[in-house]
Amino acid sequence: MKQSSFIKINPADSVVVCLRPMQKGETIDLDGREITLLQDTPAGHKVLLKDVAEGENIIKYGYPIGHALTNLKAGTWVNEDNLKTNLSGTLSYEYHPVDEKLSITDEQLTFQGYLRKNGEVGIRNEVWVVPTVGCVNGVAEKLVELLKAETGCKGVDAIHAWHHNYGCSQLSGDHENTRKVLRDIVLHPNAGAVLILSLGCENNQPDQFMPLLGDYDQERIKLLVTQKVEGDELEEGMRLLRELYAKASQDRRTEVPMSKLRVGLKCGGSDGFSGITANPLVGEFSDWLVAQGGTSILTEVPEMFGAETILMNRCETPELFDKTVKLINDFKEYFLSHGEPVGENPSPGNKAGGISTLEDKALGCTQKCGRAPVSGVLEYGDRLQVNGLNLLSAPGNDLVAATALASSGCQIVLFTTGRGTPFGTFVPTMKISTNSNLFHNKPNWIDFNAGELVEGTDMPTLLRRFIEKIRKVASGEEVRNETNGYREISIFKNGVTL
Repeated sequence: MKQSSFIKINPADSVVVCLRPMQKGETIDLDGREITLLQDTPAGHKVLLKDVAEGENIIKYGYPIGHALTNLKAGTWVNEDNLKTNLSGTLSYEYHPVDEKLSITDEQLTFQGYLRKNGEVGIRNEVWVVPTVGCVNGVAEKLVELLKAETGCKGVDAIHAWHHNYGCSQLSGDHENTRKVLRDIVLHPNAGAVLILSLGCENNQPDQFMPLLGDYDQERIKLLVTQKVEGDELEEGMRLLRELYAKASQDRRTEVPMSKLRVGLKCGGSDGFSGITANPLVGEFSDWLVAQGGTSILTEVPEMFGAETILMNRCETPELFDKTVKLINDFKEYFLSHGEPVGENPSPGNKAGGISTLEDKALGCTQKCGRAPVSGVLEYGDRLQVNGLNLLSAPGNDLVAATALASSGCQIVLFTTGRGTPFGTFVPTMKISTNSNLFHNKPNWIDFNAGELVEGTDMPTLLRRFIEKIRKVASGEEVRNETNGYREISIFKNGVTL
């Protein structure tokens, strides 16, 4: 048996991961010891290296990923049928800080971006229509249709309406979440100009929403309250959009340092290769970007459960540690308040791909943020305040989490996937495949293949190519979701709808 047929991720692991489908009776030769497979085992799935007693932890990535449901023999295919999560309720944590210096040099690389008046940088220059309430979604879409027909989008990268279902009939936290995310979209540097479109009678009243924007550029952000228009709101909307379009179409790209880049870190449709290829690659890029003075943001809080202490101990200060503890336990309380177990994960697709418990998923998921210290912790809807690695409160749901990352100020979302997904949020959503089969089978979805890491390409070589790809995207090269026109937003909802 060739070593390339499987991988042992950490020396402490009690399992290996199959890099190809393996058959019952095949042997794994590990450190001179042969283990015979007791079942056919799919690629990306785990095989036990030693006998394990019922209740004993099984180790992957150097950490427990759950316990055995029964006595298991070496060579057993480990999956959700014989492995159970150790996760339950909230926990108390102790701060044991680690100080791991990143050995990455400052390369002074640049990209071609749009420098905004407030000092922020966009990687796209688009005209957006942002409804304050879902009741005017149709008007927003019609205005975009008319402006596209009139201008052909010449001089800007895109024209888009960000429709949603909210802005009215919501209470307390849900109402504030909607207002914060819409504010964040309006202020996003990827927008060269924005028309805020209101109905007029919604809970999200325009005279209360506009102050959330602070000292905004009134030449590039304008408001239309449709109920106050005497006559045709489309005519008035087009008058304002023509002014906004004329302003945005004058913008030009200029050379800016990579320190101005803010990337969101996201995975979805994960498989057993996610923690071996794509997530470690994105983690290496995250460390590299942080070393350049840039910013990366990790979210999907429920998919930190089981790996949270790794992040907590990387917090730069006790205050950040306390915020991270709150981040984790608040989300666990959210699950428990709805009568749901905190380990209710992974998805059917994750399990089919080789991920058996939430700890298994989390330990692979969190590799997207590399080894950098945690410099900031954000609540849902908050905008970035500090450079470096940040943690953001949001669920694991792909559309909600990606929207939250973009709302915090990320100009691009790096999205790793083993199963594949076509969607994109309101910023470029770059798909990185964990395996080459997906890259070749879905070329209209996938932008970069990390599967090469188990096919002979070393990490430094692939990282250089990945950096250059991201620089090109930041400088204007479209990713697949943009080419396909797959773009949408989704706002987190928790409470009552009136």
